[in-house]
Amino acid sequence: QVQLAESGGGVVQAGDSLRLSCAASGRSFGYYIMGWFRRVPGKEREFVASINWTTGRTYYVDSVKGRFTISRDYAKNTVYLQMNSLKPEDTAVYYCARRDGPTTTDANAYVLWGQGTQVTVSS
Repeated sequence: QVQLAESGGGVVQAGDSLRLSCAASGRSFGYYIMGWFRRVPGKEREFVASINWTTGRTYYVDSVKGRFTISRDYAKNTVYLQMNSLKPEDTAVYYCARRDGPTTTDANAYVLWGQGTQVTVSS
């Protein structure tokens, strides 16, 4: 099976930028959705952005529109999340995930998950 591994997190100040990567190992062919979620202690995972692996069509939660950009690289089997103008409320563990089906913000619909990468934004 395909495994997902996030990287690129770190500690930054408000207004800074980070680029998260999600590398897929093993087979990663077909028609599916790749999504980014984030989670803070005591809360469930929150949808951030998604991309249709085949078409490249993207979808974002309102709070990150204009600041975050999701993209993918077929050759590297990698999906990215470019995060600009970071805010303290963006602090969370960020996860990438895969879903076989239509775009959705429901974390329960995503079956395959990475282990997460920590993003901390100080004020």
